Amino acid sequence: MNDTKILALFKDGQREKAFKKLYSLYPKIEALVVSKGGKKQDASDVFQEALIILNRNLEKSDFKLTSSFYTYLYSVSRFIWKDTQKKFSKEELHDLSQNDVEYFHSVLEEKKYKLAERAFLKLGERCRQLLQLFYYKAMSFKEIANMMQFKSEKIAKNQKYKCLTKAKDIYRASKTVQS
Repeated sequence: MNDTKILALFKDGQREKAFKKLYSLYPKIEALVVSKGGKKQDASDVFQEALIILNRNLEKSDFKLTSSFYTYLYSVSRFIWKDTQKKFSKEELHDLSQNDVEYFHSVLEEKKYKLAERAFLKLGERCRQLLQLFYYKAMSFKEIANMMQFKSEKIAKNQKYKCLTKAKDIYRASKTVQS
């Protein structure tokens, strides 16, 4: 199946079918990772992460696939693997093509998502609940105060601020550990 048909499947909301087609590219990604010293499990992890990055990008309205799916997944997988091995030279980063810069940016963006998700999960249950009510359910502070049994909406607002501050601190700390 060609890239145009796979892209059409994504646009038609048939993501499962589209991903099944993309899995035909896995052996090439596995060969890449194994040739660079990785194991088959590493290759599987890298490919899954590349698909997650592709999926996130396809959900963006301004994303344009400027290469074939194979080239995209291969390049992103290569960057993921090199990043996990911390094997980038300054010259290599300097000589990246425009497409490679976009692929590498996608990998770095995904790392940020993962760090943010980990920070969120390290928060206490009550903080997670408050942030979910505010950001995902778009509830007002008055509704949150009633639901979570705060004395006032001002207390709910202050608690949200404290939870966000704690999440940011956890994010920064885990970002420092990653570097």
